[in-house]
Amino acid sequence: MAWTIDAAHSHIGFSVRHMVVSTVRGQFNAVRGTLELNEANPSASWVEAEVDTASIDTHDANRDAHLRSAEFFDAEKFPKITFKSTKVEGDSGDFKVTGDLTIHGVTKPVTFEVEYSGFVKDPYGLNRAGLSAQTKINRKDFGLGWNPLLETGGAVVSDEVKLNLEFEATQQPA
Repeated sequence: MAWTIDAAHSHIGFSVRHMVVSTVRGQFNAVRGTLELNEANPSASWVEAEVDTASIDTHDANRDAHLRSAEFFDAEKFPKITFKSTKVEGDSGDFKVTGDLTIHGVTKPVTFEVEYSGFVKDPYGLNRAGLSAQTKINRKDFGLGWNPLLETGGAVVSDEVKLNLEFEATQQPA
């Protein structure tokens, strides 16, 4: 039985080095998706998720507008970022989930390190599961190439982007 990502209790975060000396963090506020959690046979598990590109939030309205523009995500032309798993490996709560990540119209294989926290029944009768996932991507691999150089030789924005995801998913009782 499929689980539904609970957007109100999930976080799609990222961090990237800025001007070589600091790290900027942000998130996407609109996420949805489904997953299958097969504890007896983890390789039969899967996930499909998407975020609204325009929901990017770095706590700076000007920067967010720039990130939505054609110089970065081009949110009007590419309104969704999607992930569809192709393989799940591991056991005992630690997994590698490989799949196709599509950003800016470019699809690349990506592997997430995933920690499954198990599940509980909430006071409303729903089963709730928790998962944490991390990976690193090169933004240029996805056509996100805007990047003026600094006088000192460094780039304004690093190519490497760290993705940190926290999912809570719900399932109706059988």
